[in-house]
Amino acid sequence: MPDSTTYTTLHLDLTAPTAIITLNRPEVLNALNAQMFDDLEAIFTTLTTDTSIRVILLTGAENRAFAAGADIRGLLDTDAISGLAVSQRGQQVFSQIASCGKPTIACINGVALGGGCELALACTLRLAAANARLGLPEAKLGLIPGYGGTQRLTRLIGPGAALRLMLTATIVDAPEAHRLGLVDELVPAAELLPRAHQLAATIAALSPLAIAGILEAVDRGDSIPLADALAAEAEIFGRLCGTADKQEGLTAFLEKRPPTWQGR
Repeated sequence: MPDSTTYTTLHLDLTAPTAIITLNRPEVLNALNAQMFDDLEAIFTTLTTDTSIRVILLTGAENRAFAAGADIRGLLDTDAISGLAVSQRGQQVFSQIASCGKPTIACINGVALGGGCELALACTLRLAAANARLGLPEAKLGLIPGYGGTQRLTRLIGPGAALRLMLTATIVDAPEAHRLGLVDELVPAAELLPRAHQLAATIAALSPLAIAGILEAVDRGDSIPLADALAAEAEIFGRLCGTADKQEGLTAFLEKRPPTWQGR
């Protein structure tokens, strides 16, 4: 049965094998504040260990914004010490999302700027509605992206394109974001969540151990030399060869039937 839980700044809907997290501060275009980081941390701590949940969707309330950025009023009184802590906290939570071991799909249903864009960058896949607009315009505020944006955007679309966006504080529309590789698919607004659910169902039909292994291999190999990354890949491949799911997958293929995954 579906389960639903409300947090202070987020709404969580659980309908296995999918969880939907809705950023829920529509009065400020779902801007990220300290409480939202606490709620995101709590939700992902729970979902990471919930074996019934295979894919996690993130979206914003009311279809005007995914997340308009960090809560600017909360940054007004920061100094060098407290600003460092703010950046480290955001990086910690977004890294938790990026490495949770389950595919996460950002359903960008409006503006995703600054910290909101960085949250989308921390997700595995990004789907954008036609009204989406994305960017890291922090230089307009005398700041840099501080929740991982300088690093994740560069790795995703390359240093030249990333620097051009950040150095000019450019905000791009959905087609341009798709052309750059910042988002993976453009989807009509009415079809955004249905398409995300379709993707989630496709992923959830595959071996959960294999999906986790792919995520782990890509994550571990991202910042190490190729030889070390290949060694990590081989180690994960070997580990999976010792699982019941590998045996089931190969047997089902040979017997021309759908596999029944056990997650072990």
